[in-house]
Amino acid sequence: MFKVAIIGPESTGKSTLARYLSKRYKGTYVPEYAREYVERKGSKEVTYDELCQIAKHQVEEMELIANSQKPIAFFDTDLIVTKVWFDYAFGQVPDWLNEAIIRYPMDVYLLTYPDIPWEPDPARYNGSNEIRQELFARYEAEIEARNIPYYIIKHC
Repeated sequence: MFKVAIIGPESTGKSTLARYLSKRYKGTYVPEYAREYVERKGSKEVTYDELCQIAKHQVEEMELIANSQKPIAFFDTDLIVTKVWFDYAFGQVPDWLNEAIIRYPMDVYLLTYPDIPWEPDPARYNGSNEIRQELFARYEAEIEARNIPYYIIKHC
């Protein structure tokens, strides 16, 4: 199975793009679990332990997707995003998460650039242009460090 991760800062069109591509190419769509978790919880504040639960759920999804019959899957975010959030919010990343990123690599990344105006919603954390740019740079550095092909997606 060919795995495509759509990642980027908040409010950059990731979910819309992931859903569109999965329909267009008749692939598997894997929604952003962190959003589901936060919406169910009713608060966007997440503890270290809760972020561990989110990451473990993402790993379980990766294991399930590996057995899918569809030839392509589109992930609305992935473990690299979770790793960056661990570091950004808590200044540390669990070793097992780094190992999972290596064990479940993506084939290509679509990295969404923060050039779409930020739209607040109850699950979004911050809309600062500086923070969005910082997160974009962190995601790009993580992808480059793994030598995985990626494309930057900008608004036209």
